[in-house]
Amino acid sequence: MAFETGSRPGIFIARKVFPEVVARLGEHFDVEMNDTDHVLSPEQLAQRLQGRVGVLTTGSERVDAALLAACPELKIVANIAVGYNNFDMAAINAAGVLATNTPDVLTETTADFGFALLMATARRLTESEHFLRAGQWNRWSLDMFAGAEVHGSTLGILGMGRIGQAIARRGAHGFGMNVIYHNRSRLDGALEAECKARYVDKAELLRCADHLMLVLPYSPESHHSIGAAEIAQMKPSATLINIARGGIVDDAALAHALREKRIAAAGLDVFEGEPKVHPDLLTVPNVVLTPHIASATLGTRMAMAMLAADNVIAYLTQGKALTPLNPEVTRE
Repeated sequence: MAFETGSRPGIFIARKVFPEVVARLGEHFDVEMNDTDHVLSPEQLAQRLQGRVGVLTTGSERVDAALLAACPELKIVANIAVGYNNFDMAAINAAGVLATNTPDVLTETTADFGFALLMATARRLTESEHFLRAGQWNRWSLDMFAGAEVHGSTLGILGMGRIGQAIARRGAHGFGMNVIYHNRSRLDGALEAECKARYVDKAELLRCADHLMLVLPYSPESHHSIGAAEIAQMKPSATLINIARGGIVDDAALAHALREKRIAAAGLDVFEGEPKVHPDLLTVPNVVLTPHIASATLGTRMAMAMLAADNVIAYLTQGKALTPLNPEVTRE
């Protein structure tokens, strides 16, 4: 891909990002940003991308065949996220557009949050805080908000990529947990030993976990991986934690199970159809709800946005991105 002498290719940033990221891109490109930070409609996004060769996106922006057809000059779409279920990869590949994501930089921060959400759920922090704030605490009792043990319990992990492994290490080494996991492919022996994790089939994972952590990527195949049938296989005392993606859990079935006390509690950072949340989840007390913030530390969010920017810079100036999703696509 060649640009006219003296021309500066145009880049669009679909959501508001840190000034340092805009400045870095501005060293190479003509940069425009959606500084209102409102989610753009597909039509608005296509309009803003006219004449632009690159875009920084978040999970809010869908990149599909219709958008790509309306933006023929687009050469790279850089997601500020590890997940990329907002990308139609078949359409992106067909259009010869490079796609990138931001792996690695958020692994430890997300694992920290996953463990925080597990502990908040197991120890009923949300329930007890609401109780206190409502002025209902007028006496102490032995079983008041008695929750589940974390130390020494069985941690089940569904999805054993980088984040799943980081959570396993926290559980096994920090809390003496018995770690079991299920994944599309089994880890090699050295990694299993490092994580102190044992591979099991999905049925055993559901049956044995005291705390079930979901860390698998979303795809049509993983849609509703946890529904009413799977919840029915879990212990009544178990907790379910989802820091993966909305749609992996059937939220309606989960809300019903929580109300019926078929499992003890759930902690959710992601939701089907977010930012909308299934209304039934808002009316059950035994659930901890957070607004998709597992990677939300200033340092990590900065690193994610910078990596997306660096992918755009590297691809458009050197022909090779740092973390491509479809490296077979090459710059013209």
